[in-house]
Amino acid sequence: MKYLRQLYDWVLHWADTRYGPAALFLLAFAEASFFPLPPDALLIALVLGSQKKAFRFATNCTVGSLLGAMLGYSIGYFVWWSGPSEFSSIAHFFYNNIPGFDENLFYEVKSLYDKWNFWIIFTAGFTPIPYKVFTISAGAFQINFGMFLIASVVSRAGRFFLVSFLIWKFGEPIKAFIDKYFNALAILFTVLLIGGFFAIQYLF
Repeated sequence: MKYLRQLYDWVLHWADTRYGPAALFLLAFAEASFFPLPPDALLIALVLGSQKKAFRFATNCTVGSLLGAMLGYSIGYFVWWSGPSEFSSIAHFFYNNIPGFDENLFYEVKSLYDKWNFWIIFTAGFTPIPYKVFTISAGAFQINFGMFLIASVVSRAGRFFLVSFLIWKFGEPIKAFIDKYFNALAILFTVLLIGGFFAIQYLF
């Protein structure tokens, strides 16, 4: 926990430098494939510092995350296996060194893809679920890339633009609320969205 706190403070310090937007892009890129911390904290700090650039920062964050998602997909697709059902040395490196990766979880994700398709990618992209696990596993199990990309665009843009909009609209007072309840709100929003989708299917 001490390590993560130091990492969190290091991420936030970029908001006070002229390299903040570049750091946000790189953080969003890395988080989608291997970095343990999401870019939301830096995004919030940057928008608070310049609310008129809120949606520019959201776009920056979204593009970086999507490129990182494609990198994650490529890692899974091209270098995750060394043979049929045999993990490569890169896969073992991720399992042993990158927080959030677990061999059993990896195969559980496969069953989620088989059952939920678009919606599990959307849920991973919008909520606090480790997105990188899903981007790499999507490539490893050769999930349809077009569907993967569309779900990633919708979820990542939805998440980052929502955060930026709230800060742009309400400023500092909303920051503490987002910090405290963001995970629960993101999960609730996703449950309502998916529930609404299935309700429409049932009705029509």
